[in-house]
Amino acid sequence: MAIVINIDKLILRRMTSRELAEKVGITEANLSILKTGKAKAIRLSTLEALCKALGCQPGDILEYDPVADK
Repeated sequence: MAIVINIDKLILRRMTSRELAEKVGITEANLSILKTGKAKAIRLSTLEALCKALGCQPGDILEYDPVADK
C-alpha cells in the first residue's frame, strides 16, 4: 500500500504501544495493525485521537510513498 503510517517514529521514547492504545481508546492489536501497515482503513476519530495523544498533525502520521505500493 502506498500510504505509510509512521506511528513508530512518533512514539519513539515517548510512551509504549500499550500506553498509546489506552490513550487513543483502541486495542493493542488494532494499534499493531495500524503500525505494521496492514490496516485497510482508519477512522477519522481514531486519527484525531492519535494526533491528540502524540501532539502531532495527521500528516505526521500518514505519508504517501508511491514506491511502497510496488
